[in-house]
Amino acid sequence: MTGVIYGAVQARRDVKALNARDISYKYPVGLDLKPGSELHNTILDFVLEYATNSTQHMNSRFPSWQESDKTLTAYKRVDTDEKNILYNDDRKPVSIVYPHSYAILETLLSYMMSAFFQDPIFQYAGFGPRDVIGAILLEKIISLHSNKFKHILNLHTMFRDAFVYGVGYVVPIWKKTPTFEGNAILNLDPYRILPDPHVSADKLQDGEFFGWVSDHNYVSLLEEELANSKHLFNVKYLDGLDQTGTSIYQIDNSGRYFKSGGSKYNYVGRTPYTIIEQYIKLIPSDYGLSNSEKPEIWYFKIASDAVVLAARKANFDHKLIPVCSIVPDFDGYSNTPVSKIEMLSGMQGLLDWLLNSHVANVRKAINDTLIYDPSLISSKDLRNPKPGKLVRMRRSAYGRGKIGDAIKQLQVTDITRGNVADSSWLLSAMQTLSGTDDSSMGMLRSGGPERLTAKEFQGTAAGKISRLERNARIIGVQGIQDIGEFFGWHTKQVMTKEQYINIAGDWQDVLLQEYGQSIDRGRMLVSPKDIDINHDVIVRDGSLPNGNYSEVWLRLFKDIVGSPELAQEFDIVRIFKHIARNAGAKNVNDFVARGGNIQPQVQSNCQAQNQVRQGNLVPFDQAV
Repeated sequence: MTGVIYGAVQARRDVKALNARDISYKYPVGLDLKPGSELHNTILDFVLEYATNSTQHMNSRFPSWQESDKTLTAYKRVDTDEKNILYNDDRKPVSIVYPHSYAILETLLSYMMSAFFQDPIFQYAGFGPRDVIGAILLEKIISLHSNKFKHILNLHTMFRDAFVYGVGYVVPIWKKTPTFEGNAILNLDPYRILPDPHVSADKLQDGEFFGWVSDHNYVSLLEEELANSKHLFNVKYLDGLDQTGTSIYQIDNSGRYFKSGGSKYNYVGRTPYTIIEQYIKLIPSDYGLSNSEKPEIWYFKIASDAVVLAARKANFDHKLIPVCSIVPDFDGYSNTPVSKIEMLSGMQGLLDWLLNSHVANVRKAINDTLIYDPSLISSKDLRNPKPGKLVRMRRSAYGRGKIGDAIKQLQVTDITRGNVADSSWLLSAMQTLSGTDDSSMGMLRSGGPERLTAKEFQGTAAGKISRLERNARIIGVQGIQDIGEFFGWHTKQVMTKEQYINIAGDWQDVLLQEYGQSIDRGRMLVSPKDIDINHDVIVRDGSLPNGNYSEVWLRLFKDIVGSPELAQEFDIVRIFKHIARNAGAKNVNDFVARGGNIQPQVQSNCQAQNQVRQGNLVPFDQAV
């Protein structure tokens, strides 16, 4: 790999200056990672080269993303002429952004929340008989983490990023607080990501690297170093840097701080340090990191293009880059596909122009356009904007003729009158393209000779659900499944403390049967060994709880109950629970009598083997 000139010239000078400082650090596995050392500079070179390669690709997407951000605001910066209009009369209308793209985005996000934000968000199943109980406990543990670390907020941000920018990235992390530890989610700003541009966004695991940029203050970095000196080092060297930013990305490519009228670094205190974090697949011996000649995933963390803060092998049991992506409009090839909001940007721009040109024309039309003879009429009186004004004739014009000969109003034609009707067509077309029709936005047909029929409503709802459900299904398979997989692996590998779970709800009777004496007031203590299982993630199908043709299921349920043959073939209790959940009930099992039929049936290994010999049970690997 060729060397690169990274950062500003000041960064190179900073590295040389830092090498002269003598701060005692113990580096991992005997590596010399002191700033200015040969290995330290080698790491800076190849990490910055990967980052630069990614940045050159990502920068081309920013202008389009910035336009999408503008369409999601209901205000627009006014030009000089409109500033003068507001200065003279702030009640007069000026240019706006009609927030229809925002309404479409809200509809998409509302559907995703309804489809995925059910408790538990992440569902698990065990592979074999002994894994069944462990999977239930793992699901309860991760559900506790979801509540503690508010996963819903992070997933909402991920969904929003995907619909606005085409991609949504998160990092599943194991987070420790003074009182709790568990799975958390770190959102990655699309304006500051460093993906491998040679692979599609939905296949990031096939890439050679993945990274991101973020800002951190000195105190938090120092606290992290003190808490885990084996994984983070060289933080004290940052105190001698003159430059704190990075040459990879500008301070605020998104323009968020500019729109709010402030500055990212406009505050009292230390200027934050810009950190580049990156996972890279490499052969350690090629870079002097170890003698291993096998490909490995390594994690690097550098500050301000000048100081290496972390360099270690990523020792995850899953052997993957711990980053997840959702790309609802993916094509299987593009690294940054066009998002739904971007796709609508042209129509949104036309919609804004139609409405604003109409507003400008009306504003012009309501002002009198007059032709008058200044020798006959007082100009000062005529310029008075107040209603009910009196306009005086000049003394020289007294009794000389008709007033109509002295002043005349020009006829003004509103050529933009049809813009409102054209705007209505655009609104409908944007909803059609995005799959968010009136019913999904909470609006039903009000016109027509008759009122809305039940069949018409069901047909419209079914069409809407089929399109939004497709997006949700893709998101579930891409992101929710991967996050759930990482959560399961990280919990089994990193969890060190026992945690209490609430057994109420699903699987209550199963856990009571298995752990009866260990359960105290509906709570039980789970240890890491209890969840050491082979697990699988159950992905929701993307449908809404109350949108799965409940009336059809009710008719089928009546037919099954009334037919002895069908009743023998189908599990009536499970079907009833399915119908109840589709109708919106979230706590069906709360109404089951203690000792009721809660699936699955748990048997000991001896019982299971006897059932297999009798032919009543089939091993899992033979059941497919």
